[in-house]
Amino acid sequence: MKLRELYLNHAGTSWPKPVAVMEAVQEYMNLSPGEWPERFEAAHVATARFFGIDQPDQLLLTPGCTSALAVGISDFPLVRGKRILTSSWEHHALFRPLHKLAERGVRVERVPPEARRESPDLAGPMDLEWLENELSKGDVALIAVTAACNVTGQLLPCQEVIALAKQFGVSTCLDAAQVVGWQRLDLPKLGADIVAFGGHKGLQAPWGIGGLYLADDLSMSCTSAVCELPTAGMTANPRSRPGYCDAGSVDQLALAGLHTALPILAQRDPAADVRRARAQIRRLRALLESMEGVRIYASAESEPAIPTLAFHLRGKTSTQTAVELRRRGLLLGSGLHCAPLVHETLGTQDTGLVRLSVGIGQADEEIDSAVEILRDTLTR
Repeated sequence: MKLRELYLNHAGTSWPKPVAVMEAVQEYMNLSPGEWPERFEAAHVATARFFGIDQPDQLLLTPGCTSALAVGISDFPLVRGKRILTSSWEHHALFRPLHKLAERGVRVERVPPEARRESPDLAGPMDLEWLENELSKGDVALIAVTAACNVTGQLLPCQEVIALAKQFGVSTCLDAAQVVGWQRLDLPKLGADIVAFGGHKGLQAPWGIGGLYLADDLSMSCTSAVCELPTAGMTANPRSRPGYCDAGSVDQLALAGLHTALPILAQRDPAADVRRARAQIRRLRALLESMEGVRIYASAESEPAIPTLAFHLRGKTSTQTAVELRRRGLLLGSGLHCAPLVHETLGTQDTGLVRLSVGIGQADEEIDSAVEILRDTLTR
């Protein structure tokens, strides 16, 4: 008899999706193509409003966060001799387009982590004094950072970064993939110039949908393209901005799922969801801390974080540990988590890390079972 699977990899993707989301996808599959344009527009407007955006043309729906970051970074107007700053905690989806710019001669530099005596195993996410000093030199064009590390759960000081950037007239790009759904984000008020997100994690939608937000006063360096011929009453947009011809076709089934998930999330209390999820992570962390040979990589317990932690069991790779746990019915993340830069920072390139991440509304009974599986498996 197969054991019931316990899923603790919500930092990778949320599961199971809400029943209403699955039903919306099925219903859309049987929809007449004549209804597609109206449904698309309704979902576009609803997604924009969920993020506090009054002008839907500031939000480009994309096939995911990776495509949104690729378009947003590659189309950002760069002046020769300017620098781009990023952090040491980036997912490859953000670092890859920066690396491509570096290959073309653009200087990309990492803000070093902040040294902390009270948490030697994991330094603070960013040295803000170093950042301010570099911004004062006047040659930084863009700061591109994640809102939260997808491996350790650390929240980066995005508000402080955005405020410093504005002080020195520098633009900001934010990868919000890990925080959407867990935080109620009003993107215009947040103040970042570019924000990318995906729908399949905290937003509870299927794979294949994401978004790219561009501040109203931000001009991009790209060739404008439209998908239709001009009609009566159409006016040309004087600003060059990426569109659907640049980002690729949106999965409308996934968009239908997102359109259904957003009002469900709007009825929840994200602060309460985060408190509950962090309490569940504390239980898992306390267990792991009591085990010999286990080293934990997570934000300090006193710091705000998304409900994620990573660990390594001495003498085994993360894949070996994850396979053993999977045999007991516990599904979690392992390996490099598409974030080799993070593992370079942590020094875990050779072993990878096992990642535990709980979801919105995860049952406490599932955490009880996970504790038992971890204790029985890792102490053998």
